[in-house]
Amino acid sequence: MELVAKVSAQTQRYLDMEEKYGAHNYHPLPVVMSEGRGVFVWDVDGKRYFDFLSGYSAVNQGHCHPKILDAFLAQARRLTLTSRAFHNDVLGNFEAYITKLFGFDKVLPMNTGVEAVETALKLARRWGYERKGIPANMAKIVTCTENFHGRTTTVISFSTDDDSRRDFGPFTPGFVSIPFNDIPALEAVLADSNVIAFLVEPIQGEAGVVVPNDSYLATAAGMCKAANVLFIADEIQTGLARTGKMLACDHENVHPDILILGKALSGGMMPVSAVLADDDIMLTIKPGEHGSTYGGNPLASATAMVALQVLQDEHMAENAAACGKLFREGLLALNHPLIKVVRGKGLFNAIVIEHPNKDKAWEVCMKLKDNGILAKPTHHDRIRFAPPLVITPKQIMECVEIIGRSLDEVMD
Repeated sequence: MELVAKVSAQTQRYLDMEEKYGAHNYHPLPVVMSEGRGVFVWDVDGKRYFDFLSGYSAVNQGHCHPKILDAFLAQARRLTLTSRAFHNDVLGNFEAYITKLFGFDKVLPMNTGVEAVETALKLARRWGYERKGIPANMAKIVTCTENFHGRTTTVISFSTDDDSRRDFGPFTPGFVSIPFNDIPALEAVLADSNVIAFLVEPIQGEAGVVVPNDSYLATAAGMCKAANVLFIADEIQTGLARTGKMLACDHENVHPDILILGKALSGGMMPVSAVLADDDIMLTIKPGEHGSTYGGNPLASATAMVALQVLQDEHMAENAAACGKLFREGLLALNHPLIKVVRGKGLFNAIVIEHPNKDKAWEVCMKLKDNGILAKPTHHDRIRFAPPLVITPKQIMECVEIIGRSLDEVMD
């Protein structure tokens, strides 16, 4: 099957400009968006699509949610940035709001998700030296294979993805990787007294929405507590109602020592991330030792408060739980020969494509695009499905029908 899409002259013009002037560090579907509302996006030719990626869960609340947009515009007209050299009249309100919502003493606001991950790593190391008494430069942080926490030099140092690592060394030391969802492996590594933290995604998104055993997070958190090791939950993709709870950790009543949030924290308006922890951890970092010019800016703070409130007011976690169950049941009912596995939680789902052609998942996504759904493959044979959390049951069933029809159309 031909993998090169036929596109309009208008679309091709935009594609050509990006090809000529932009770095080639992404391989997007050949579609050019110009508008978004709720679960839908429209391309430059006016074609409407269901968005089943949601900006990698950055637009959980739906595209251009009117309440979030209003808050963004209102604050943008007043004050957008002061830097942290001065106080502003919004940051404290945001800090109070988010810490009370998630049950922590303190928050350290940043911008991108990977900045928040880097912040959590620095906090953990400082805590390890000042509180746990680890010898200088001997701290170790445990991570999981097949993880995705971003692409900075430090973060790719504990990646197992060759595309992220190749020819980017030397790498930052101090990390130990174990298999995800493997309690005996965690138990073994926690025997090392220099281990200070365990960094984990409650569900591995980039790996293809890999959901661990029901007791994995609670057991791991308990083991970390017993070993005086920090449990760090990277909920950048899984948090903020995506999996049917406000946090994926909530499914097992786990309260992380350090919580990392991002993406939907602004409802897709701008980069906003946050690291939450209690005083014993957060106050190990003093003035001048970490920061960000844009972190905690008034525009981000005002936007994030409304983005979080919208999730609660519109019961988006509950909708994600109900629609996610309906979606997985619908996919399983297709009983399609190309679908090897259906997995997920809430509206964070994936299928694994079974076919000898390693490009088959890409073909499926191209056909989905033709039929009105935008999704993207990962690791060649996996396709994530993560629509905005405002999707309705009726729309879910419409999309299941489109997925089934698209799979039929790429059979060979």
